[in-house]
Amino acid sequence: MRLNSIRPADGATYSRRRVGRGIGSGLGKTAGRGHKGQKSRAGGFHKVGFEGGQMPLQRRLPKRGFVSPTTGNTAEVQLSALNKLPVDVIDIMVLKQAGIVSRTVLAAKIILTGKISRAIKLQGILVTKGAKAAIEAAGGSVE
Repeated sequence: MRLNSIRPADGATYSRRRVGRGIGSGLGKTAGRGHKGQKSRAGGFHKVGFEGGQMPLQRRLPKRGFVSPTTGNTAEVQLSALNKLPVDVIDIMVLKQAGIVSRTVLAAKIILTGKISRAIKLQGILVTKGAKAAIEAAGGSVE
């Protein structure tokens, strides 16, 4: 078998619908558009969800749930990423300057992924239980 010999299975493809080609085609005269109205005209367009002036469904239904405005303001930092930093006292500004977290985040949280091999001091950074235990086991501290 070659790429140029591959064909769709029989019955998988249909010939193009040729509208407006006479009464015998079944799609002559109005070409499947019905009679009159906006949708029958060339360029007949309406917005998605528009219901002819009636209040649209998405506006008739009540709002539900809660969307937090602070989602995405906290970055996750792996414990192994702290090993690569040259300083011993780490805060959010150090992480931003090193490029570990985005400059737009407001907080960072250290998660237990990887290992820490030196004593570091964290200031003003959130830490998971496991990460805190690992940092303290290596001789570091969390403030």
